[in-house]
Amino acid sequence: MLITHEGLSPTVHPTAYVAPTATLCGDVRVGPGCRVLFGAVLTAEGGPVEVGEGSIVMENAVLRGTRRDPLALGRKVLVGPTSYLTGCQVENEVFLATGSRVFNGARIGTRSEVRINGIVHLRTVLPADSMVPIGWVAVGDPVRILPPDDHAAIWSVQKDLDFPGYVFGLDRPADGESLMPALSERFGRALGRHGNDQEI
Repeated sequence: MLITHEGLSPTVHPTAYVAPTATLCGDVRVGPGCRVLFGAVLTAEGGPVEVGEGSIVMENAVLRGTRRDPLALGRKVLVGPTSYLTGCQVENEVFLATGSRVFNGARIGTRSEVRINGIVHLRTVLPADSMVPIGWVAVGDPVRILPPDDHAAIWSVQKDLDFPGYVFGLDRPADGESLMPALSERFGRALGRHGNDQEI
């Protein structure tokens, strides 16, 4: 399904294949020889999504470009089933295994691997030829690659990356206060821009 969003429509190179149950919304550009499989969602939420030549987006993956951070895949990238990428830059020949997560402002270097359920956190830079093991977390710049049960070490880097401020423009609330009322109001308002989308 191709959908126009905020006056911009997806473009798909004639040699690419987009499955009939995939959804491309807004300024999404699918390059030569690409494959976008069943249930995948590529949505430009104020910033473009670009899929480079020969790249593959597997079933039920989500790729989201943001106003602050467009999403770009280089050439010959594989995005595994159920992976979630938002506002990140992925260089050439990268393997993102099933269930991988790559967050806003992250950059993944050429020939890197993020293995099953691996995470590349907000504003993290993963150099070329890096590997994130199954279920591990890459965080920071310079990057630290940590096991998921080492929450203290992950948080010691992650806290200063300021997820609510960077992604939503919100201050982290004082202890005991919830971020969710302000976050859901702001994010909900932004997502409401889809109210005028039209299927092509």
